[in-house]
Amino acid sequence: MPVADALVLSHPEQYERLRIACPEAAPTAVLAGDPCFDRMLAARPYRERFRRALGVRPGQRLVLLNSTWNSDSLVGDSEEGGGDVIAALLDRVATEFPVDEYRFAAILHPNVWQGHGPGQIRSWLDRARRGGLALIDPLKGWRQALLAADAVIGDHGSVTYYAAALGTPVLLGAAPLDALDPDAPISAFMREAPQLNPEASLSAQIERLIARHRPLPGPAEFTTSVPGESAERLRRLFYSMMGAPEPARPASLKPLTLPDYEAGTVTVPLRVLSQVRGPGEIAVSRWAGPPPWTSADSGGDGDDDGYGYGEMHVAVHEDTRDVDQLDLADVIFRDGAPDDPRFGSPSIWTAEVLRRYQCCSLAAYVTGPSACVVRMRGEEPLRVVAAPATSTEGVRGVDPAVYASALYAWLATSDHDVGAPDKRLARAVADGLSVRTGARLHHVRIEPLAPPG
Repeated sequence: MPVADALVLSHPEQYERLRIACPEAAPTAVLAGDPCFDRMLAARPYRERFRRALGVRPGQRLVLLNSTWNSDSLVGDSEEGGGDVIAALLDRVATEFPVDEYRFAAILHPNVWQGHGPGQIRSWLDRARRGGLALIDPLKGWRQALLAADAVIGDHGSVTYYAAALGTPVLLGAAPLDALDPDAPISAFMREAPQLNPEASLSAQIERLIARHRPLPGPAEFTTSVPGESAERLRRLFYSMMGAPEPARPASLKPLTLPDYEAGTVTVPLRVLSQVRGPGEIAVSRWAGPPPWTSADSGGDGDDDGYGYGEMHVAVHEDTRDVDQLDLADVIFRDGAPDDPRFGSPSIWTAEVLRRYQCCSLAAYVTGPSACVVRMRGEEPLRVVAAPATSTEGVRGVDPAVYASALYAWLATSDHDVGAPDKRLARAVADGLSVRTGARLHHVRIEPLAPPG
């Protein structure tokens, strides 16, 4: 006799496999849909809110690394936390993806957290998190992150399949077909979906994945055959099992909540590559590791990627764990409320930083989503702010610390055609700067800092 009184199925194909595997249980099957997927479908209109909650700025791409829990998964069962696929991917993220163009997040199965412990997980991912990785709550936040994602690198877990069902581009980093029922829809998906090539450029694979994406029909078809109906069908089942009449009001599912805001502040030292592209235009690209076309000692003069960057400097967040790098930084920055009494004021803080770190040429205090206060050595503080026409997508176009690095690069460039440093500063104040990050152009104003009060 079957142990369960009812087995809830989301699609009729599951009934056929149940009937073959356990005929005695077939009479208990009830087609009731997938409430988890229905909640995601209902929350689709809030995708941009979820992206903003994860600190994803307009123009950035959010890539999720997702792993289920067994030894064939993306995480695997490495005792040292360094021999699995996801660890290797995180090492490559820092050197292949500029931090202002990509945001990364990781969704690990609850059993991974349970098996290794939260402290060990956070320890293994510590540097990646300081490089901007968001570590998603495996119970409360993964659906919202999935809706926010531009691409997913995953395995044979259900989260990866849900991503494909939502139409999100998926790249399989692990696909153990021998661990799956060959007749299950997920097996067909594993055979058809693009596979990660560990020997090839990860960034090129992600770009190609997104550009060429065509959703496979299987995941959307087989995740549920009755989308949007699970609340009604499940309530009808539960009340019938209790022998009680259903309430008169419509059945509904709890909406997905808006996650807490996560800024994604990068505190590892950043290598900033820049090039003067024209009058008052600076291209800037910030990296949490050595960029792919240059070694740490090359000076950033390679141009194999087409960026053509010619100058490199080091920008370091004041809260970095790599405190020795503060003595070597060209630019030191932090973010906070402009009236935070702990720092006195942006003007006081920038002056203090320049006194303390003699190699630093520019200090920048990010005061909000589109502005920062900067001070160059020997100069009065200036306010750098995104011009109103910077973006039709809103003021959160890029981390304002990028503007500080662009100004530093403009003043420090070896291109003599743009004039002497004092004339460059005067020109920047008069005309502003255009700052390019990837394919996006941001216009900024540079103006004297208004006196307090």
